[in-house]
Amino acid sequence: MKISARNQLKGTIVDVVKGATTSHVRIDIGGGAIVTAAITNEAVEELKLAKGKSATALIKASDVLVAID
Repeated sequence: MKISARNQLKGTIVDVVKGATTSHVRIDIGGGAIVTAAITNEAVEELKLAKGKSATALIKASDVLVAID
């Protein structure tokens, strides 16, 4: 599959928490960083997302803000 999103973060699903209509999928992308995606429960089921499976977080945004401490 080809996709236009250039920010692709590969990792492993560490948690899937289902709510009434939306699930939060947490992906460990290494280096102590976790990315959380909010997606529909239907998408979780269709993609068969589960803890321990490989996944890629695709990030497409018109603006990216950077901050430092």
